[in-house]
Amino acid sequence: MHKLTKTTLLLICFISLLARPTLAQSPSFSTFMTLVLPGDHPDPTLTRIGNDFYTSGSSFARSPIIYHSTDLVHWEAISNPLNGSNNHFNGTSTSVGAWGGNFVYFNSSYWYFFGNKGKMYFVKATKPEGSWSDPVQMICPKSVPGLGMDNSIFIDDDINKTPYLLVKNGQDNNWILELGSNGQPNGKILDLTWINPAPSYRFGYAEGPVMWKNNGYYYYSFALNAGGGQKLMRSKTLVADQTAWEIIGDFYNESDPKKVDAIFTGPNHCSQVVKLDDNTSWVIGQSTTNGTVWKGSGRQGILTQVKYNATTGIPVSNYPINEPMTAPTLPSSGIPYMVPHSDNFNSSTLQPEWSTLGYTPNPVYSLTQRTGWLRLFPNNTHNTLLKADAEHNYSLITRLDIDPKVSTTQAGLNILAGNQVMGVRLYSTLNASGSKVIKFSFETLVYEVPNTAGNLVWLKMERVNHLMTGYFSANGSSWTVVGQPLDVSLLDKQAVASNGWVGNSQGIFVKGNTADFDLYIYRDAYTSILAECPANQFGTFKTAAVNGVSNLGKIHHNDWALYAGVEFGNEDYTKKALQFEATVSAINSLGKIEVWLDSIDTGTKIADCPITSSGSLSIFKPYNSSVDAITGMHDVYLRFVGSGTEELFILKSFRFIDTSQLLNTNGLIKEKSSLNNLVIYPNPIKNQFSLKSDAEFTGVRVLQLNGKILFDYNLKSAVNEASFPFNNPPGTYILEITNASGRYFRKMIVN
Repeated sequence: MHKLTKTTLLLICFISLLARPTLAQSPSFSTFMTLVLPGDHPDPTLTRIGNDFYTSGSSFARSPIIYHSTDLVHWEAISNPLNGSNNHFNGTSTSVGAWGGNFVYFNSSYWYFFGNKGKMYFVKATKPEGSWSDPVQMICPKSVPGLGMDNSIFIDDDINKTPYLLVKNGQDNNWILELGSNGQPNGKILDLTWINPAPSYRFGYAEGPVMWKNNGYYYYSFALNAGGGQKLMRSKTLVADQTAWEIIGDFYNESDPKKVDAIFTGPNHCSQVVKLDDNTSWVIGQSTTNGTVWKGSGRQGILTQVKYNATTGIPVSNYPINEPMTAPTLPSSGIPYMVPHSDNFNSSTLQPEWSTLGYTPNPVYSLTQRTGWLRLFPNNTHNTLLKADAEHNYSLITRLDIDPKVSTTQAGLNILAGNQVMGVRLYSTLNASGSKVIKFSFETLVYEVPNTAGNLVWLKMERVNHLMTGYFSANGSSWTVVGQPLDVSLLDKQAVASNGWVGNSQGIFVKGNTADFDLYIYRDAYTSILAECPANQFGTFKTAAVNGVSNLGKIHHNDWALYAGVEFGNEDYTKKALQFEATVSAINSLGKIEVWLDSIDTGTKIADCPITSSGSLSIFKPYNSSVDAITGMHDVYLRFVGSGTEELFILKSFRFIDTSQLLNTNGLIKEKSSLNNLVIYPNPIKNQFSLKSDAEFTGVRVLQLNGKILFDYNLKSAVNEASFPFNNPPGTYILEITNASGRYFRKMIVN
């Protein structure tokens, strides 16, 4: 069944590509797995404007974000339509943020409509990225009992492209209000309170209404409540008359036999449906994870295809099952997968992925007072910049500068629950004795170690499922662990209601004094990356967990897995990857792992890592291959290659190795190398050096510790011994030797 399913999907994708060859989709973009927007993205809306797609939704106590896509799978944050100075986030209750934020285009303007504290507002811009006007409150017609907050915007396809506000105000109030060119209610008012009258409330809350139009029908869809269930009705005319509307029932395919095993369940609060040029239709909805252990991730964004019945015309959305689904035949346009991304703070404006927390009047931060740094100011209790937190494995890194004078001064990394109370923190501060320390805390458990780095310190917080480990460093290479790993299961189990309607967030914080941050890294390439946690994959499956960690199994020829937002190094994090290392168990000696950046086939292949037998599928060993020096942030795709139809191997984890890690080996990085008998003489060297080996070598290069190539000695043929001039300052260098089996590295000291 495994191979049949994948073969069928590949055939479908191949036929789709033949139909539209100009898109030249990579295999990595021809299928997708739920979800496409990790982290808390409740009440999503979806708007198509030309060849671009936009989504937003409710943000609650965080400032909202508008996301952009060209293929509905890859999304990028492009705009923050509201800022803290607008004073729409004062407090921590569920009513303080943006409810049902909806980005639309009409009357030659871009609009962002949102509810706040029982009222509706809009802001306007001339381009999707802003800048945005100050909020304007919408005027409620006297005949309507309030505009509420859980609303959306529908743009009709009539000649005037008439906009309508879909109003949800209370359990038994559903209304549709025509809007004028100024964004205010002005015209038709449709009373749909018959949808969910008291006292029966047959559709729960009938909340989060959305509309779209297809083949002459107006479709109106709503959620029963935040827990699940999405209903649908339709009418040939846009009228209030109940007899004109047909109640259809469930919108999602609740009868899918694979529903019982779905990771994401109870899809609801979906967007309006958008139709593509190939007549396929798509919708984005929200869903929480099945079970209890990952409820803290919030309501995450799922993409599903909508299919209209050929006879009745009734649409049904696919259920978000755990299988690769055929993706929209659209170009990704180079947008990476949507996870938190690195930030060097080298812009004059804040990266749109960041949200402020609570009421944060300007200035809460500055990107100009110290070039290349973000200066974060304390602001009572709200002093945090956040990104959505959802994945189960990553390694956050920041470099900060703070001189704490009292124990209440803190700055560092945190993972924060939506209730803004529970969280895990790694920070620089003073202890009760006035000594500089690094603390790592969750709930009442606090670890403390002396801060031997000083005011300028690196912090790293590594997540392996529910275990968080804290580290600090003076140089970003040699890390000291802070205490013991913390079990943060309680943080990850916070359900929607108890989590303040907002899932967990990650980011940076200050308390009591100003601190400067030099960079923020989401997934470090040089820290082990769990294979069990791909953002997308084709054909592979997660094995049963042992001590809380699973592996990636059922790996066959041409299967692949994506790990998003991997940071290899930048101008502030001066590292360069030189080797790829995979920890694998195998009984087959014919497999290999191809490592691709950003996409398969259409991206850049940087490594071919051969996998030989480890002796047993229960024995894991590291396998290495060389790569060219890589920098920057990339999505990493691992494609698995072999022969036949048998399972190739099991992948536990992988990482990349940089020059500082090579130095720690005091010798060859690769086991069983044919160059293990290599001799460098003299070592230390002065003006020249010689190499001698029983095995022939074909290339010799000298690299600086940051991976920069200083000398590339051209050998006309393979040799066993050779001498080379070297007139560089004293210090430590990396010697790279190439032969028929690969590349190998030695430490070389120059006096």
